[in-house]
Amino acid sequence: MTKGKSAIKGIARMPYHLMAKPTGFRCNIACDYCFYLEKAKGSLRPGNDQRVMDDQTLEAYIRTYIRTNPLEEIEFSWQGGEPTLAGIGFFEKALTLQRQYAAGKKILNSIQTNGLLIDGDWARFLARNNFLVGLSLDGPAALHDTHRTANNGKGVHHLVLRALEHLKRHKVETNILCVVNATTASQPEEIYHYLTGELGMRFIQFIPAVEQRSPDNPTGELLHPQNEEQGAALTPWSVSGKAYGAFICAIFDIWVRSDVGKVFVQLFDNTLSAWLGQKPALCVMQPTCGQNLVIEMNGDIYSCDHYVYPENRLGNVRSDDLATLVDSKAQRSFATAKAKFPHVCAQCEWRFACQGGCPKHRIHRQGSHWHNHLCDGYQAMFGHMAPYMAFMAEQIRNQRPPSAVMSALSTIRQKGVEGKNSPEKDWPVKNWPEKKKQDKNFIAELRAP
Repeated sequence: MTKGKSAIKGIARMPYHLMAKPTGFRCNIACDYCFYLEKAKGSLRPGNDQRVMDDQTLEAYIRTYIRTNPLEEIEFSWQGGEPTLAGIGFFEKALTLQRQYAAGKKILNSIQTNGLLIDGDWARFLARNNFLVGLSLDGPAALHDTHRTANNGKGVHHLVLRALEHLKRHKVETNILCVVNATTASQPEEIYHYLTGELGMRFIQFIPAVEQRSPDNPTGELLHPQNEEQGAALTPWSVSGKAYGAFICAIFDIWVRSDVGKVFVQLFDNTLSAWLGQKPALCVMQPTCGQNLVIEMNGDIYSCDHYVYPENRLGNVRSDDLATLVDSKAQRSFATAKAKFPHVCAQCEWRFACQGGCPKHRIHRQGSHWHNHLCDGYQAMFGHMAPYMAFMAEQIRNQRPPSAVMSALSTIRQKGVEGKNSPEKDWPVKNWPEKKKQDKNFIAELRAP
Protein backbone atom coordinates (compact mmCIF):
# COMPACT_ATOMS: atom_id res chain seq x y z
CA MET A 1 0.00 0.00 0.00
CA THR A 2 1.47 3.29 -1.04
CA LYS A 3 1.38 6.29 1.25
CA GLY A 4 -0.50 9.40 0.40
CA LYS A 5 -4.07 10.43 -0.10
CA SER A 6 -6.36 7.41 -0.21
CA ALA A 7 -8.02 6.62 -3.53
CA ILE A 8 -10.87 4.89 -1.68
CA LYS A 9 -13.40 6.90 0.27
CA GLY A 10 -13.54 5.90 3.91
CA ILE A 11 -10.00 4.51 4.01
CA ALA A 12 -7.34 6.34 6.04
CA ARG A 13 -4.59 7.95 3.97
CA MET A 14 -1.85 6.12 5.89
CA PRO A 15 -1.64 2.94 7.95
CA TYR A 16 -2.41 3.41 11.63
CA HIS A 17 -2.73 1.47 14.85
CA LEU A 18 -5.68 1.82 17.22
CA MET A 19 -4.99 0.38 20.67
CA ALA A 20 -8.04 -0.53 22.76
CA LYS A 21 -8.69 0.07 26.46
CA PRO A 22 -11.66 -2.27 27.03
CA THR A 23 -11.78 -1.60 30.78
CA GLY A 24 -10.49 1.98 30.65
CA PHE A 25 -8.37 2.96 33.63
CA ARG A 26 -9.73 0.18 35.85
CA CYS A 27 -7.14 -2.17 37.31
CA ASN A 28 -6.83 -4.79 40.05
CA ILE A 29 -3.52 -3.43 41.38
CA ALA A 30 -2.38 0.08 42.29
CA CYS A 31 1.07 0.75 40.80
CA ASP A 32 2.61 3.96 42.12
CA TYR A 33 3.88 4.99 38.71
CA CYS A 34 0.82 4.15 36.60
CA PHE A 35 0.01 7.06 34.29
CA TYR A 36 -3.51 5.76 33.61
CA LEU A 37 -5.08 4.77 36.93
CA GLU A 38 -5.59 8.36 38.08
CA LYS A 39 -7.48 9.23 34.91
CA ALA A 40 -10.48 8.30 37.07
CA LYS A 41 -9.94 11.59 38.91
CA GLY A 42 -9.61 13.70 35.77
CA SER A 43 -9.91 13.15 32.03
CA LEU A 44 -11.84 9.87 32.32
CA ARG A 45 -13.89 10.67 35.40
CA PRO A 46 -16.74 8.15 35.11
CA GLY A 47 -20.21 9.51 34.52
CA ASN A 48 -21.79 6.11 35.06
CA ASP A 49 -20.93 2.67 36.41
CA GLN A 50 -19.71 1.23 33.07
CA ARG A 51 -16.83 -1.17 33.69
CA VAL A 52 -16.18 -2.67 30.25
CA MET A 53 -16.62 -1.72 26.60
CA ASP A 54 -20.19 -2.53 25.56
CA ASP A 55 -21.12 -4.73 22.62
CA GLN A 56 -22.12 -1.86 20.32
CA THR A 57 -18.83 -0.03 20.85
CA LEU A 58 -16.82 -3.22 20.45
CA GLU A 59 -18.56 -3.97 17.16
CA ALA A 60 -18.05 -0.44 15.85
CA TYR A 61 -14.37 -0.51 16.84
CA ILE A 62 -13.57 -3.82 15.17
CA ARG A 63 -15.63 -3.21 12.03
CA THR A 64 -14.33 0.29 11.32
CA TYR A 65 -10.71 -0.34 12.38
CA ILE A 66 -10.42 -3.20 9.90
CA ARG A 67 -12.32 -1.42 7.12
CA THR A 68 -10.60 1.99 7.33
CA ASN A 69 -7.01 0.75 7.71
CA PRO A 70 -5.14 0.42 4.38
CA LEU A 71 -2.99 -2.38 5.78
CA GLU A 72 -3.68 -6.01 4.92
CA GLU A 73 -2.51 -7.09 8.38
CA ILE A 74 -4.42 -5.57 11.29
CA GLU A 75 -3.09 -5.74 14.83
CA PHE A 76 -5.44 -5.43 17.77
CA SER A 77 -3.66 -4.42 20.97
CA TRP A 78 -5.60 -4.70 24.20
CA GLN A 79 -4.34 -2.71 27.17
CA GLY A 80 -5.60 -0.95 30.26
CA GLY A 81 -5.86 -0.47 33.15
CA GLU A 82 -6.04 -4.24 33.20
CA PRO A 83 -7.75 -5.68 30.10
CA THR A 84 -8.25 -9.19 31.53
CA LEU A 85 -10.87 -7.66 33.87
CA ALA A 86 -13.13 -7.69 30.79
CA GLY A 87 -13.19 -11.50 31.00
CA ILE A 88 -12.59 -14.26 28.48
CA GLY A 89 -16.15 -13.92 27.19
CA PHE A 90 -15.48 -10.35 26.05
CA PHE A 91 -12.48 -11.45 24.00
CA GLU A 92 -14.39 -14.38 22.52
CA LYS A 93 -16.91 -11.85 21.21
CA ALA A 94 -14.04 -9.73 19.87
CA LEU A 95 -12.59 -12.70 18.00
CA THR A 96 -16.00 -13.55 16.50
CA LEU A 97 -16.34 -9.97 15.25
CA GLN A 98 -12.81 -10.00 13.86
CA ARG A 99 -13.61 -13.11 11.83
CA GLN A 100 -16.89 -11.55 10.67
CA TYR A 101 -15.29 -8.34 9.40
CA ALA A 102 -11.80 -9.54 8.38
CA ALA A 103 -12.62 -9.40 4.66
CA GLY A 104 -9.51 -11.42 3.81
CA LYS A 105 -7.17 -9.40 6.00
CA LYS A 106 -4.85 -11.09 8.48
CA ILE A 107 -5.79 -10.36 12.08
CA LEU A 108 -3.32 -10.35 14.97
CA ASN A 109 -3.98 -9.88 18.68
CA SER A 110 -1.78 -8.84 21.58
CA ILE A 111 -2.61 -8.11 25.20
CA GLN A 112 -0.65 -6.30 27.93
CA THR A 113 -1.38 -7.64 31.41
CA ASN A 114 -0.18 -7.51 34.99
CA GLY A 115 -0.81 -11.26 35.09
CA LEU A 116 -2.90 -11.49 38.24
CA LEU A 117 -5.91 -13.09 36.53
CA ILE A 118 -3.94 -15.36 34.21
CA ASP A 119 -4.80 -18.96 35.12
CA GLY A 120 -5.03 -22.19 33.14
CA ASP A 121 -8.24 -21.13 31.39
CA TRP A 122 -6.79 -17.78 30.32
CA ALA A 123 -3.53 -19.37 29.15
CA ARG A 124 -5.39 -21.97 27.08
CA PHE A 125 -7.56 -19.26 25.52
CA LEU A 126 -4.55 -17.09 24.66
CA ALA A 127 -2.63 -20.05 23.22
CA ARG A 128 -5.57 -21.32 21.18
CA ASN A 129 -6.08 -17.90 19.62
CA ASN A 130 -2.41 -17.03 19.08
CA PHE A 131 -2.30 -13.96 21.30
CA LEU A 132 1.04 -12.28 21.92
CA VAL A 133 1.19 -11.48 25.64
CA GLY A 134 3.10 -8.62 27.20
CA LEU A 135 3.64 -9.36 30.89
CA SER A 136 4.57 -6.51 33.23
CA LEU A 137 7.48 -7.51 35.45
CA ASP A 138 10.03 -5.13 36.93
CA GLY A 139 12.54 -7.72 38.14
CA PRO A 140 12.94 -9.77 41.33
CA ALA A 141 10.30 -9.47 44.07
CA ALA A 142 12.07 -6.74 46.06
CA LEU A 143 12.22 -4.47 43.01
CA HIS A 144 8.89 -5.40 41.43
CA ASP A 145 6.90 -5.01 44.64
CA THR A 146 8.36 -1.61 45.49
CA HIS A 147 5.92 0.14 43.16
CA ARG A 148 3.60 -2.63 41.92
CA THR A 149 1.27 -3.65 44.74
CA ALA A 150 -2.31 -4.70 45.37
CA ASN A 151 -4.79 -2.18 46.74
CA ASN A 152 -3.96 -3.43 50.24
CA GLY A 153 -0.28 -2.56 49.72
CA LYS A 154 0.89 -6.16 49.50
CA GLY A 155 3.29 -7.27 46.76
CA VAL A 156 2.07 -9.22 43.73
CA HIS A 157 5.33 -10.58 42.33
CA HIS A 158 4.47 -14.17 43.24
CA LEU A 159 1.20 -13.88 41.31
CA VAL A 160 3.03 -12.64 38.22
CA LEU A 161 5.34 -15.67 38.40
CA ARG A 162 2.29 -17.91 38.69
CA ALA A 163 0.91 -16.30 35.51
CA LEU A 164 4.21 -16.81 33.73
CA GLU A 165 4.17 -20.50 34.64
CA HIS A 166 0.70 -20.87 33.09
CA LEU A 167 1.79 -19.01 29.95
CA LYS A 168 4.91 -21.12 29.55
CA ARG A 169 3.02 -24.36 30.19
CA HIS A 170 0.65 -23.56 27.34
CA LYS A 171 3.39 -22.17 25.09
CA VAL A 172 1.94 -18.67 24.85
CA GLU A 173 4.33 -16.24 23.15
CA THR A 174 5.27 -13.83 25.94
CA ASN A 175 7.30 -10.62 26.13
CA ILE A 176 8.34 -8.81 29.29
CA LEU A 177 7.63 -5.12 29.85
CA CYS A 178 9.94 -3.73 32.52
CA VAL A 179 9.49 -0.18 33.79
CA VAL A 180 12.68 1.75 34.49
CA ASN A 181 11.90 3.97 37.47
CA ALA A 182 13.95 5.66 40.18
CA THR A 183 14.19 2.33 42.04
CA THR A 184 14.84 -0.18 39.27
CA ALA A 185 17.29 2.12 37.45
CA SER A 186 19.94 1.34 40.05
CA GLN A 187 19.88 -2.43 39.45
CA PRO A 188 20.32 -3.12 35.71
CA GLU A 189 22.52 -6.21 36.04
CA GLU A 190 20.28 -7.82 38.65
CA ILE A 191 17.16 -7.20 36.57
CA TYR A 192 18.65 -8.41 33.30
CA HIS A 193 20.10 -11.60 34.76
CA TYR A 194 16.85 -12.31 36.58
CA LEU A 195 14.68 -11.88 33.49
CA THR A 196 16.93 -13.65 31.00
CA GLY A 197 18.77 -16.11 33.24
CA GLU A 198 16.45 -17.16 36.05
CA LEU A 199 13.21 -16.78 34.08
CA GLY A 200 14.60 -17.52 30.61
CA MET A 201 12.81 -14.64 28.89
CA ARG A 202 14.00 -13.76 25.39
CA PHE A 203 11.96 -10.68 24.45
CA ILE A 204 12.12 -7.61 26.69
CA GLN A 205 11.20 -3.95 26.49
CA PHE A 206 12.38 -1.34 28.98
CA ILE A 207 10.06 1.64 29.43
CA PRO A 208 11.17 4.77 31.34
CA ALA A 209 8.78 6.28 33.90
CA VAL A 210 8.61 10.08 33.76
CA GLU A 211 5.59 11.86 35.23
CA GLN A 212 4.73 15.26 36.73
CA ARG A 213 2.32 16.32 39.45
CA SER A 214 0.74 19.59 40.42
CA PRO A 215 1.68 20.82 43.90
CA ASP A 216 -1.98 21.79 44.33
CA ASN A 217 -3.24 18.30 43.47
CA PRO A 218 -0.77 15.73 44.88
CA THR A 219 -3.09 12.73 44.45
CA GLY A 220 -5.00 13.72 41.33
CA GLU A 221 -4.45 13.09 37.63
CA LEU A 222 -0.86 13.39 36.47
CA LEU A 223 -0.12 16.53 34.50
CA HIS A 224 -0.20 16.88 30.73
CA PRO A 225 3.46 16.60 29.59
CA GLN A 226 3.55 20.08 28.03
CA ASN A 227 2.02 21.94 30.96
CA GLU A 228 2.82 25.51 31.97
CA GLU A 229 1.88 25.05 35.61
CA GLN A 230 4.06 26.82 38.12
CA GLY A 231 5.71 24.45 40.56
CA ALA A 232 5.01 21.29 38.56
CA ALA A 233 7.30 18.64 39.96
CA LEU A 234 8.55 15.25 38.88
CA THR A 235 7.09 12.35 40.81
CA PRO A 236 9.47 10.56 43.21
CA TRP A 237 9.51 7.44 41.05
CA SER A 238 10.48 9.25 37.83
CA VAL A 239 13.85 8.28 36.43
CA SER A 240 16.44 10.92 35.52
CA GLY A 241 18.05 11.04 32.10
CA LYS A 242 21.43 10.21 33.60
CA ALA A 243 20.09 7.20 35.52
CA TYR A 244 18.13 5.92 32.52
CA GLY A 245 21.16 6.21 30.26
CA ALA A 246 23.39 4.40 32.77
CA PHE A 247 20.77 1.63 33.11
CA ILE A 248 20.53 1.06 29.35
CA CYS A 249 24.33 1.17 28.90
CA ALA A 250 24.75 -1.47 31.60
CA ILE A 251 22.09 -3.70 30.02
CA PHE A 252 23.69 -3.24 26.62
CA ASP A 253 27.13 -4.26 27.90
CA ILE A 254 25.79 -7.59 29.12
CA TRP A 255 23.74 -8.16 25.98
CA VAL A 256 26.44 -7.28 23.45
CA ARG A 257 28.92 -9.50 25.27
CA SER A 258 26.86 -12.69 25.30
CA ASP A 259 23.24 -12.42 24.12
CA VAL A 260 23.12 -10.94 20.61
CA GLY A 261 20.82 -13.20 18.59
CA LYS A 262 19.59 -14.91 21.76
CA VAL A 263 17.83 -12.15 23.67
CA PHE A 264 15.89 -9.43 21.86
CA VAL A 265 15.65 -6.04 23.56
CA GLN A 266 13.18 -3.76 21.79
CA LEU A 267 15.34 -0.66 22.13
CA PHE A 268 18.44 -2.38 20.73
CA ASP A 269 16.55 -3.87 17.78
CA ASN A 270 15.14 -0.46 16.86
CA THR A 271 18.48 1.28 17.34
CA LEU A 272 20.05 -1.16 14.91
CA SER A 273 17.30 -0.34 12.39
CA ALA A 274 18.24 3.34 12.69
CA TRP A 275 21.91 2.52 12.06
CA LEU A 276 20.86 0.61 8.96
CA GLY A 277 19.08 3.71 7.67
CA GLN A 278 15.69 2.10 8.16
CA LYS A 279 12.63 3.52 9.91
CA PRO A 280 12.49 2.02 13.41
CA ALA A 281 9.23 0.34 14.34
CA LEU A 282 9.26 2.03 17.75
CA CYS A 283 7.22 5.24 17.52
CA VAL A 284 9.47 7.21 19.89
CA MET A 285 12.32 6.80 17.38
CA GLN A 286 10.32 7.96 14.37
CA PRO A 287 10.21 11.55 13.03
CA THR A 288 6.46 11.78 13.76
CA CYS A 289 4.17 9.85 16.04
CA GLY A 290 0.54 10.28 15.04
CA GLN A 291 -0.16 6.78 13.77
CA ASN A 292 -0.72 5.12 17.15
CA LEU A 293 -4.09 6.16 18.48
CA VAL A 294 -6.18 4.80 21.34
CA ILE A 295 -9.86 3.99 21.84
CA GLU A 296 -11.38 4.18 25.31
CA MET A 297 -14.09 1.80 26.52
CA ASN A 298 -16.83 4.33 25.69
CA GLY A 299 -15.59 4.63 22.10
CA ASP A 300 -13.75 7.94 22.47
CA ILE A 301 -10.68 8.24 20.22
CA TYR A 302 -7.53 10.01 21.46
CA SER A 303 -4.34 10.97 19.65
CA CYS A 304 -2.12 8.65 21.71
CA ASP A 305 -2.16 6.37 24.74
CA HIS A 306 -0.01 8.94 26.60
CA TYR A 307 -2.23 11.86 25.62
CA VAL A 308 -5.64 10.88 26.92
CA TYR A 309 -6.57 14.44 27.86
CA PRO A 310 -9.60 16.49 26.78
CA GLU A 311 -7.54 18.56 24.32
CA ASN A 312 -6.42 15.38 22.53
CA ARG A 313 -9.86 13.80 22.12
CA LEU A 314 -10.62 13.45 18.40
CA GLY A 315 -14.15 12.05 18.46
CA ASN A 316 -16.05 8.81 19.04
CA VAL A 317 -16.09 5.65 16.96
CA ARG A 318 -19.87 5.37 17.20
CA SER A 319 -20.69 8.90 16.06
CA ASP A 320 -17.73 9.87 13.84
CA ASP A 321 -16.09 8.42 10.75
CA LEU A 322 -12.89 6.75 11.95
CA ALA A 323 -10.87 7.46 8.80
CA THR A 324 -11.80 11.13 9.07
CA LEU A 325 -10.59 11.23 12.69
CA VAL A 326 -7.30 9.54 11.80
CA ASP A 327 -6.74 11.95 8.90
CA SER A 328 -8.02 15.03 10.74
CA LYS A 329 -6.12 18.28 10.95
CA ALA A 330 -5.94 17.87 14.72
CA GLN A 331 -4.24 14.50 14.44
CA ARG A 332 -1.89 15.67 11.70
CA SER A 333 -0.89 18.60 13.90
CA PHE A 334 -0.28 16.23 16.80
CA ALA A 335 1.83 14.00 14.54
CA THR A 336 4.04 16.73 13.07
CA ALA A 337 4.56 18.44 16.43
CA LYS A 338 7.12 15.73 17.21
CA ALA A 339 9.37 17.13 14.49
CA LYS A 340 9.56 20.46 16.33
CA PHE A 341 12.32 20.43 18.90
CA PRO A 342 14.99 22.75 20.32
CA HIS A 343 18.08 23.78 18.40
CA VAL A 344 20.21 21.44 20.50
CA CYS A 345 18.20 18.49 19.17
CA ALA A 346 18.22 19.69 15.57
CA GLN A 347 22.03 19.78 15.63
CA CYS A 348 22.53 16.58 17.64
CA GLU A 349 24.57 13.82 16.00
CA TRP A 350 22.14 11.21 17.38
CA ARG A 351 18.99 12.81 15.98
CA PHE A 352 18.78 10.15 13.26
CA ALA A 353 18.16 7.56 16.01
CA CYS A 354 16.52 9.61 18.77
CA GLN A 355 14.27 12.01 16.83
CA GLY A 356 13.85 13.99 20.03
CA GLY A 357 12.37 11.03 21.91
CA CYS A 358 8.78 10.59 23.00
CA PRO A 359 6.82 13.87 23.27
CA LYS A 360 5.48 12.56 26.58
CA HIS A 361 8.98 13.06 28.00
CA ARG A 362 9.47 16.55 26.54
CA ILE A 363 8.65 18.36 29.73
CA HIS A 364 11.30 21.09 29.88
CA ARG A 365 10.54 24.26 27.98
CA GLN A 366 13.37 25.76 25.90
CA GLY A 367 12.14 28.91 24.21
CA SER A 368 9.19 27.97 22.03
CA HIS A 369 9.99 24.25 22.14
CA TRP A 370 10.01 21.42 24.66
CA HIS A 371 13.13 19.43 25.48
CA ASN A 372 13.23 15.77 26.46
CA HIS A 373 13.81 14.97 30.12
CA LEU A 374 15.84 11.91 29.10
CA CYS A 375 18.18 13.73 26.69
CA ASP A 376 21.31 13.13 28.78
CA GLY A 377 20.49 9.44 28.84
CA TYR A 378 19.88 9.25 25.10
CA GLN A 379 23.20 10.91 24.35
CA ALA A 380 25.00 8.56 26.73
CA MET A 381 23.39 5.38 25.42
CA PHE A 382 23.67 6.14 21.71
CA GLY A 383 27.25 7.28 22.12
CA HIS A 384 28.02 4.12 24.06
CA MET A 385 26.30 1.77 21.60
CA ALA A 386 27.45 3.50 18.41
CA PRO A 387 30.59 1.54 17.47
CA TYR A 388 28.88 -1.78 18.14
CA MET A 389 25.77 -0.78 16.22
CA ALA A 390 27.93 0.34 13.30
CA PHE A 391 29.68 -3.04 13.31
CA MET A 392 26.41 -5.00 13.40
CA ALA A 393 24.88 -2.83 10.67
CA GLU A 394 27.88 -3.51 8.45
CA GLN A 395 27.54 -7.22 9.14
CA ILE A 396 23.91 -7.16 8.03
CA ARG A 397 24.71 -5.16 4.90
CA ASN A 398 27.24 -7.83 3.98
CA GLN A 399 24.76 -10.61 4.76
CA ARG A 400 26.69 -11.76 7.80
CA PRO A 401 25.24 -12.38 11.27
CA PRO A 402 25.29 -9.38 13.63
CA SER A 403 26.05 -11.79 16.47
CA ALA A 404 29.68 -11.73 15.27
CA VAL A 405 29.96 -8.54 17.30
CA MET A 406 30.41 -10.71 20.40
CA SER A 407 33.74 -12.02 19.15
CA ALA A 408 34.95 -8.61 17.95
CA LEU A 409 34.43 -6.58 21.11
CA SER A 410 38.08 -5.91 21.90
CA THR A 411 38.78 -4.70 18.36
CA ILE A 412 35.73 -2.43 18.34
CA ARG A 413 36.62 -0.97 21.74
CA GLN A 414 40.20 -0.31 20.69
CA LYS A 415 39.11 1.53 17.57
CA GLY A 416 36.76 3.61 19.67
CA VAL A 417 39.52 4.51 22.14
CA GLU A 418 41.96 5.42 19.39
CA GLY A 419 39.32 7.44 17.57
CA LYS A 420 40.54 6.23 14.18
CA ASN A 421 37.69 6.46 11.67
CA SER A 422 35.38 6.02 14.64
CA PRO A 423 32.30 4.22 13.28
CA GLU A 424 29.94 6.13 15.53
CA LYS A 425 30.91 9.35 13.73
CA ASP A 426 30.90 7.75 10.29
CA TRP A 427 27.23 6.84 9.85
CA PRO A 428 25.53 10.12 10.77
CA VAL A 429 27.97 12.25 8.80
CA LYS A 430 27.64 10.21 5.62
CA ASN A 431 23.92 9.50 5.74
CA TRP A 432 22.29 12.32 7.70
CA PRO A 433 21.49 14.54 4.67
CA GLU A 434 19.57 11.70 2.98
CA LYS A 435 17.84 10.74 6.24
CA LYS A 436 16.77 14.37 6.78
CA LYS A 437 15.35 14.42 3.25
CA GLN A 438 13.35 11.22 3.91
CA ASP A 439 11.99 12.59 7.18
CA LYS A 440 11.12 15.94 5.61
CA ASN A 441 9.16 14.24 2.81
CA PHE A 442 7.33 12.04 5.32
CA ILE A 443 6.36 15.02 7.48
CA ALA A 444 5.25 17.05 4.45
CA GLU A 445 3.00 14.18 3.43
CA LEU A 446 1.32 14.21 6.84
CA ARG A 447 0.78 17.97 6.68
CA ALA A 448 -0.86 17.76 3.26
CA PRO A 449 -4.55 18.77 3.36
